[in-house]
Amino acid sequence: GQLSVDTLQFLLFLYVQQVNKVSLRRSLIGEEWPSPRIKSPSLSGKSTSENKNWNDQDHCAFVQSHLLDMLELLLEPEQLTASSHSTHSSVVSYEAVCALSFLIEGTLNKSRTVYPLHELALWQPCHRRNGYSKVSRAFSFSKLESWLRSCLTTNPFGMTACFKSGKKLAWAQQVEGTTKRAKIACNTCVAPAAFPMVIMSQVYKQTLAKSSSTLVGAHVRIHRCNKSFIYLLSPLRSVTIEKCRNSTFVLGPVQASVHVHSCDNVKVIVVCHRLSLSSTTGCTFYILTPTQPLILSGNQAVSFAPFHTHYPMLEDHMAQVGLATLPNYWDSPMLVCKESSDTSIFRLLPPSDFYTFVIPFEMEGDTTETPGGLPHAYRKALSQREQKVQIWQKMVKEAGLTKDQRKQFQILVEKKFYEWLFQTGNHQQLDSLVPPAVGSKQAAG
Repeated sequence: GQLSVDTLQFLLFLYVQQVNKVSLRRSLIGEEWPSPRIKSPSLSGKSTSENKNWNDQDHCAFVQSHLLDMLELLLEPEQLTASSHSTHSSVVSYEAVCALSFLIEGTLNKSRTVYPLHELALWQPCHRRNGYSKVSRAFSFSKLESWLRSCLTTNPFGMTACFKSGKKLAWAQQVEGTTKRAKIACNTCVAPAAFPMVIMSQVYKQTLAKSSSTLVGAHVRIHRCNKSFIYLLSPLRSVTIEKCRNSTFVLGPVQASVHVHSCDNVKVIVVCHRLSLSSTTGCTFYILTPTQPLILSGNQAVSFAPFHTHYPMLEDHMAQVGLATLPNYWDSPMLVCKESSDTSIFRLLPPSDFYTFVIPFEMEGDTTETPGGLPHAYRKALSQREQKVQIWQKMVKEAGLTKDQRKQFQILVEKKFYEWLFQTGNHQQLDSLVPPAVGSKQAAG
């Protein structure tokens, strides 16, 4: 079977990339600066330079202002003038409206049931306003444009609405007093079942853990987190990690894609269908994936390593999203950028730098080891390290130390261990692992 895409949908996909187009004129008057990594986005709607990827009002404004161009882009050639513009008699094919469903969907009478645009457009009461003809199976260009403009509104289940009307999430592991700036919300209480969204923004110096039905099948957006450890141990639909630094993200299996953008020094541990990354620096990805990781533009010092952890429900969650241990292309990234000949952008993590990762929460389930195991070189490195520990333990045991010497030796080892914790930053994670409530065995909020 050959792979293919719908031509009209692909045209629209290319066209809407302009939503992030940088205006040099606007940058001269201080409204915009031509660097995607300098903007400090907010979802309040107050800033003129906020990240358009996160603002549903910007999305709606873009479609409103470019609707005419997009409709003309979908017209058959004979419906256009010599200058490639529509006329008063131009008609839009049903196939073109189906393509517009890629961008636009809606509800009837403000219900929570969401329909694609082409289904709404065929609804009998709308025919008079959108100019649909059953004979030609096409729409009047002018009436369709007018109907769309009058009905378009911001996404009521999108990111902006999620923060405004969504439910604040509770967490199994959370250090009180350091979440003042953090914004964490989900829209499952207001959105249809097909649109669950969880948003986490500005989490700072936190260890957060959750495994619950709230996360199952959710689209997760993680934004501007710093010095944090975040565990989302449920099967997820998709994950976007943007503008985060010095943090570790341990994710449940992701059915679709994980996209990491504009992040510095983050670790992502995940089983996912697709991984893509852009504008990252010094990030490490411990992954199990049936597709080649996509390295887009602007990345530096990327490291890839095999997936190296487990939690009791992991294999059940993998089965729920249709992911298996084979094939696994963690070590075969594809460069999809102008630097495609520069393989120094990424490396495979040397086995000498590889350690397994322990998820420090008790849960019910059957998974007791890393699914699929580890590649031979990494297994060998771990085995050699374990042998050194055993030799060390044997040497200490055979040293014949007195009780006082053992006590002094223990104090010295603990001192060195604490020095190592602070040098590596691992003390933060240990300090934030407060004991769960008595009787709780789930990392659920």
